Amino acid sequence: MSWLLVWYLLLSTPSDAARAADDRPAVIVVVGAEGEPEYGRDFAKWADRLGTAAASASAEFIAVGRDSPDAAVSDKQRLKHLLDGELQKGPPTRPLWLVFIGHGTFDGKEAKFNLRGPDLSDAELGEWLKGCKRPLAVINCASASAPFLARLSGPNRVVISATRSGSENNFARFGDYFSAALADPAADLDKDGQTSLLEAFLAASHRVEEWYKQEGRLATEHALLDDNGDKLGIPANWFQGVRATRAARDGAPLDGPRASQWHLLRSPAEQAMPAEVRARRDELELKIEALRAKKASMPEAEYYQQLEALLLDLAHVYEQLGPAASQ
Repeated sequence: MSWLLVWYLLLSTPSDAARAADDRPAVIVVVGAEGEPEYGRDFAKWADRLGTAAASASAEFIAVGRDSPDAAVSDKQRLKHLLDGELQKGPPTRPLWLVFIGHGTFDGKEAKFNLRGPDLSDAELGEWLKGCKRPLAVINCASASAPFLARLSGPNRVVISATRSGSENNFARFGDYFSAALADPAADLDKDGQTSLLEAFLAASHRVEEWYKQEGRLATEHALLDDNGDKLGIPANWFQGVRATRAARDGAPLDGPRASQWHLLRSPAEQAMPAEVRARRDELELKIEALRAKKASMPEAEYYQQLEALLLDLAHVYEQLGPAASQ
């Protein structure tokens, strides 16, 4: 951690904290039809973990599918109404988390998340979120969820699916381990005092793999993460630590950098940082990662010239925290 950031944290004022709260996330958890009572108990436990983490983060938390069924308004209608309202809210930097816990199906053409009442298709959700300009994370923990990743992938988005294809349609355990990892310090691979969305994805993926090995079963789920908008996603075994190490076939930037910037439970240093400063830092970090991905195809002098300029800009962002703390 930069000493300038530590200085800012120690000297920050209540007004600083208020500015830092401008981009506290909104978390919508959708619990689907249980199918069997044992699954319902599991889904409730996973949703409770997410609710506890959201409360600890002072995030807005809304659960769909956990109250008594309403004959007049289906869960699908309620979710549509909630999303319509969220997309009208500001500020534009405020992250929106959308987590699906339950079962899914795929008929070869269309994937669906099973709700009480009418189900929700990947095409419908894609249309509902078409106009979303806010930072968006969609985590579909259901079986047969991969088509949702392809449908929802886009700029300024992180999309996670519990499966790598629609044909992986057995009960998915990813949601169990993902909901536990978000608030688990052991999942913090880079030891910065907070667990990122990327780190939670990696921890959950590895624990799912371990479960199948311990049970002596053939794995029927392989989670994917997409945050570069290419609609493909990559699995956890592409990463070494928090950095993807395998090269994409077409040389496209790999997934991971944006997801590493998403934190539901932020460290004290992150909480103290003003939202606009955090946004600028994140923007520069993404540019640095994009430049690193192009290093092999660039003249060395040009690469280091561009890298130096970006690093200087990033240093300037941290330097600005010192004067701000004294005001």
